[in-house]
Amino acid sequence: MECKQEQNLSGCNCTYEPCQRKGICCECIAYHLKSRQLPACCFPADAEATYDRSFVHFAKLVQAGKI
Repeated sequence: MECKQEQNLSGCNCTYEPCQRKGICCECIAYHLKSRQLPACCFPADAEATYDRSFVHFAKLVQAGKI
């Protein structure tokens, strides 16, 4: 399967500029799951900007109805 990096970038809300995985979703997801995190695309923009991509932060946002 061919990577659709350019197409994926249109939906990528990651604000971490030196990220090498932007638009390469399979690498991004693998990286974050290995770190017990979720990628930026799972969070609304204001939550993503905190760089707290933990499962706990995600669960708090779900409970608050923000996701």
